[in-house]
Amino acid sequence: MNRWVFDLGNTRLKAAPLDARGRVGEVVAIAHGAAGFEADLARWLPRSFDVAYLASVAAEEVRVAVLQALSTRCRRIAIARTTRRWNGLRIAYAEPSRLGVDRFLAMLAIHNANTGPALVCGVGTALTIDLLDADGQHRGGRIAPSPALMREALHRRAAHLSIDGGRYSEFADDTIDALASGCDGAALALIERSLAEAAREPGRAPTLVLHGGGAPGLVDRLPSARLLPTLVLDGLADWAALDGHG
Repeated sequence: MNRWVFDLGNTRLKAAPLDARGRVGEVVAIAHGAAGFEADLARWLPRSFDVAYLASVAAEEVRVAVLQALSTRCRRIAIARTTRRWNGLRIAYAEPSRLGVDRFLAMLAIHNANTGPALVCGVGTALTIDLLDADGQHRGGRIAPSPALMREALHRRAAHLSIDGGRYSEFADDTIDALASGCDGAALALIERSLAEAAREPGRAPTLVLHGGGAPGLVDRLPSARLLPTLVLDGLADWAALDGHG
């Protein structure tokens, strides 16, 4: 059976085929904010396949466009949603539907890997931080703007402030470097504080896990971190293994 997993985020669509063991294959990512997204999607998708597994936190019109494209090429579409419990993972939110499915799937992948307690940090449009204990209990989390979103927000208010570029420094001597240092530094500080607070919890200190398109820009300054760039797709593959009935 030819199966694919699709992670539709706020900025990009990431997708990959599943191999015979249900593991994620080569990942392709395309931005959906610019004109031509639907044409790019049509060129890039396989001509036909059996099942599409979709996780989406994108705006409704983008999700509908992707579903329409998938429906012309695959026999069945299964949409992942956050649930209170799934295969031993237990969500802290009183209303699980309010927890983004990308966060849910990232924690699911970590829980299924049996790595013990973890601080799971996604760096995309937003910076998300979730604490997961060794028993699969989600202890809650944080959401903040990612460094990229901080830069975009500053640029919108002050066009002379560059939207990207710059070199990280603890005390920068140039504006573009100060922007990079300030926005990256804000994310690093929040992650480091969360990790320090998580270490106060009873039991073993959590492993720091980074994923998302912005994670490579931070990982070198977080020496204890593990970079797992396909974590949401890995969790979606785990979800697909039971086809959503965990």
